[in-house]
Amino acid sequence: MATVSGNMKGFYRQRKTTATKKSSKKSPINAAILGSTSVQTLATISPGGKPDLQYECSESEVVLRQFDLNMAYGPCLGMARLARWERAQRLGLNPPLEIESLLKSGKVQMESLWGGRI
Repeated sequence: MATVSGNMKGFYRQRKTTATKKSSKKSPINAAILGSTSVQTLATISPGGKPDLQYECSESEVVLRQFDLNMAYGPCLGMARLARWERAQRLGLNPPLEIESLLKSGKVQMESLWGGRI
């Protein structure tokens, strides 16, 4: 049987760093903050199918997108906005009545913000 000369520290040499660097990274100004009520507007897809930062959407669509992004009413993937609102109502989550009236008017897109993208 072969003998190991020296000890384990000699076999596995490690170097310790003596200088510690402080991180100079700062959180971005528009970073998400837990409990924040503000929602950052997302880049939209223009009718041509390309991302468009200048594409204006209606005020009702902005309200519906905020509803899509609010996880208090459950996930929105794979279901229409009205179905999600009705599910939240059945579960006693008290979704805004404004959302129901917008969805039942038929003048807005029924598919969620993530529909067809994921």
